[in-house]
Amino acid sequence: MVNSKVANLIIKIKNAGLARQETTVVPYSKFSEAILKVLQEKGFITSFSKDSKGKKIVKDMEIVLAYENGQPKITEAKLMSKLSKRIYGGSSDIKPVKNNYGLLVVSTSKGVLSGDDAKKAKVGGELLFKVW
Repeated sequence: MVNSKVANLIIKIKNAGLARQETTVVPYSKFSEAILKVLQEKGFITSFSKDSKGKKIVKDMEIVLAYENGQPKITEAKLMSKLSKRIYGGSSDIKPVKNNYGLLVVSTSKGVLSGDDAKKAKVGGELLFKVW
C-alpha cells in the first residue's frame, strides 16, 4: 500500500499508461492538482478534470493519458523524495532528465514547478519525482 499521495498519483498514471488505458482516476488534493497542471503543461498527460459527482466536495480527478505513436508518454517514474527521506536541492542542483526527454517536478516556494521552470526562476525546493 502506498501512503504517499505523490507516489500514488505517479504510479497510477504510469501503470494505466502501460496497460493502454485512456483514463485513470486518482483521489483529489490541491497538491495533486498542482502536479497534474505541470504534467499537462509539459505534455505528459492530455488533460484532467475534477469529478464532484453532483456534490460540492470534489473527491476524485479523472486523468486523460497522453500517447505518442501508440506508446504512453510516461513509461518510467522515479520518486526522489519519500516519506522517510526528503530530498532538497537548489536551482544549481537541477539537471536535465534523460537528455531533456524527461521531466523533474519540484515543489518550490513559488508552487509546484518543472525542473526547467524552477531553474529559470532560480528557486530550489523539494525534488519530488522524475518521469520519462
